[in-house]
Amino acid sequence: METKNAPAKKSTTKKTTKTPSGSTAKTPAKKDAAKDLSDLFEDSLKDIYWAEKALAKALPKMEKNATDPKLKKAIADHLEETKEQISRLEGCFKALKKKAQAKKCDAMQGLLDEGKSIMEETKPGAVRDAGIIAAAQKVEHYEIATYGTLAAYAKILKEKDCLKLLISTLDEEKNCNNLLTKIADTNLNSKAIND
Repeated sequence: METKNAPAKKSTTKKTTKTPSGSTAKTPAKKDAAKDLSDLFEDSLKDIYWAEKALAKALPKMEKNATDPKLKKAIADHLEETKEQISRLEGCFKALKKKAQAKKCDAMQGLLDEGKSIMEETKPGAVRDAGIIAAAQKVEHYEIATYGTLAAYAKILKEKDCLKLLISTLDEEKNCNNLLTKIADTNLNSKAIND
């Protein structure tokens, strides 16, 4: 009776890398990875700088697709705020004596793509307005989380000029989110039931 050799089993051991502390990391760091909080802070500024610029391009389309006058005004007002927020980020880079640079923000790209899909998948009127508010609030929540984190980094790093600029933007993002909630709650979502 002839026996066949069983095929060799593939190794299921994953390649790991040793970190400076001696523990194993599951995801190896890129060559240009942040080495300290200062690097992470700068990298995160580049990310949100890209995100704000992308949002500034997307807001006019959201305004054009909205029908509720209060929503249209809120979007138009936020576009102006967003332009100011971009200037504030440039001020942060200047305070750090760095060139203002944008690095693609995958999170914002995903949120803007979702917003576009919502507009394509909803009928114009209250239903689309409700969808635009949902998409806009997801963006606001992302921005609130990002600016809150950046402000915390700036505080630890004693970057007082940046901290002041980031807190101003954080407050605006919170106010915008609250306004969107009020617009949705003032019968807009109810209208979307029968629109």
